[in-house]
Amino acid sequence: MSDPQPPRPGAQGSDPDVAIEQPGAVSSAATGTRPRSVGADASTGGTPPAGRGDVEPPSRWHTTLQRITTGNAAISVLSVLLALLVGAVMIAFTNERVQETSAYFFARPGDTLAAIWDAVSGAYSALFQGSVYNFRRDTFVAGIRPLTETLTFATPLIAGGLGVGLAFRVGMFNIGGRGQMLIAASVAGWVGFGFDLPWGLHMLVALIGGLIGGALWGGIAGFLKARTGAHEVIVTIMLNYVAFYLVSWMLRTPGLLQAPGSSNPKTPAMQDTATFPDLRPQFNLHFGFLLVIVATVVVWWILTRSSLGFRFRAVGENPNAARVAGIDVRAMYVYAMLISGALLGLAGVSQVLGTVTTGFTAGIDAGIGFDAITVALLGRSTPWGIFAAGILFGAFKAGGFSMQAAEGVPVEIILVVQSLIVLFIAAPPLVRTIFRLPEPKPGGPREGRRRPRPVVTKEVEAK
Repeated sequence: MSDPQPPRPGAQGSDPDVAIEQPGAVSSAATGTRPRSVGADASTGGTPPAGRGDVEPPSRWHTTLQRITTGNAAISVLSVLLALLVGAVMIAFTNERVQETSAYFFARPGDTLAAIWDAVSGAYSALFQGSVYNFRRDTFVAGIRPLTETLTFATPLIAGGLGVGLAFRVGMFNIGGRGQMLIAASVAGWVGFGFDLPWGLHMLVALIGGLIGGALWGGIAGFLKARTGAHEVIVTIMLNYVAFYLVSWMLRTPGLLQAPGSSNPKTPAMQDTATFPDLRPQFNLHFGFLLVIVATVVVWWILTRSSLGFRFRAVGENPNAARVAGIDVRAMYVYAMLISGALLGLAGVSQVLGTVTTGFTAGIDAGIGFDAITVALLGRSTPWGIFAAGILFGAFKAGGFSMQAAEGVPVEIILVVQSLIVLFIAAPPLVRTIFRLPEPKPGGPREGRRRPRPVVTKEVEAK
């Protein structure tokens, strides 16, 4: 009896470890063909044939937008700190006392440093007391009033940021917040002053009408992108102008939105049965803030717990791969813009039914449609991140007036700080360089925690 011979390469009894580590060797040996190396393809200039499951990578613009809108949360926090630091420098340079003491800085540098400290600390202290809590008030209820003003300013910012952030997650840039807010405000306002309905029902009908108006106006961009491939940035920008001039015309036309007997481009006051009730009589904070909390929970559930949210995120990561996986990418674009428009419509509704109930003009959006983009960027397109960013920007709006009144700081500095936040968020390498942060891993922060899965060929699975 002869000794057993080792199995030959390519035989049925090949080592499973080889099949796991080198699946190409097993499959080529099983078929009796010589494996073709990648280097050979590269040297001969040929490319391997495209398989049925090959996926075209997303465009560079799509990848860049995805990194900016869904990056690391630490970059957002550090961007705010950098912007506040630059704002402090600007406050110091514009302060009259600092300018006076800087004339004899080398003789008495302590005077200049003390003036800088007084200017910066006084300005940011006024910002805090005008947006969070005023320690100079006698009672807690009176002292907490600035926080309620912050939440009032934050209400439309959160709603608009949720709309823009959801579109970001699908890989779309919705710049049409102004138009969607104007259309929603017009529909809700028309229902609010033009109909006589019972309390509760009137508010509900006006709210639903505004949401539908904003959703339909946003859905136009999604439909055009799905059917014709028109870029949503261009479409939404143009729709902003269309909505603005359309609403302006209706405000100047008797019988539409213009108040009866008035020549001013302004609507009548909303009926009491249609307005949002105040949460407390002595505060301006209204029922709209509770609605944006509900909207935040709903958007969080859609993006993280629903199949629709999974498809949204798949399309946002790579629309080509999502299409290969069987996801209707065109339908996702339309659905995303409908929901995004409805959320921005909620921002417009909260303005006319909650904040400005005495009638509105074509400037009812107050720049919120564009501020919502900043909020969504700062919140990294996550619902609760947007919620926190909206409160922060609401604090800037509420405290900016206090800074100007108490310390004489120009309110435009707050706008500069907001702009710098966007600048730093859009330039993560700059923030990492300043704070000497490590570069992110190519596959994201979770890639290092994933265990590599072996590639098992069909030959091994059959055994």
